Amino acid sequence: MKLLTRSPEETQALGEALGKAGQPGDLFLLWGELGAGKTCLVQGIARGLGVQDSVRSPTFVIVTHHPGRLMLYHIDLYRLDNPLEVLDLGLDEYLEAGGVCAVEWADKAMPLFPREHLVVELRHVGEQERQIQLTARGERYVAILAQVRRQMGLE
Repeated sequence: MKLLTRSPEETQALGEALGKAGQPGDLFLLWGELGAGKTCLVQGIARGLGVQDSVRSPTFVIVTHHPGRLMLYHIDLYRLDNPLEVLDLGLDEYLEAGGVCAVEWADKAMPLFPREHLVVELRHVGEQERQIQLTARGERYVAILAQVRRQMGLE
């Protein structure tokens, strides 16, 4: 699924649809250069999960927890240079905790993630515009994309 968002609000709306579709154990892997809108998308995911607190990039703390309908584990791998450092985070514990994991800079550690997940690639294509490619890997994520299409009126 590929789409264009024209504002931070539209990027957050996509994230909100993902959050509303989220179920325990879901894994959203986000890729994109600095400023591409990864954290903006996660803010929308948080809203879709009913998270009340503000969501900022956890670049310096690496992982933040946000309670909502499901716990949101917001993980940022930007500062990690070696995939083995990701193992030290106890990533598998977050994945098995029954919440939703949103991982920024996931491309730094792709071999460490389960085979089934949703990849979200964000690219600048203008001042406020982002091209967003969502790739489902596994039946659960195909279903999520179908639900997102319906929620956003893209069918």
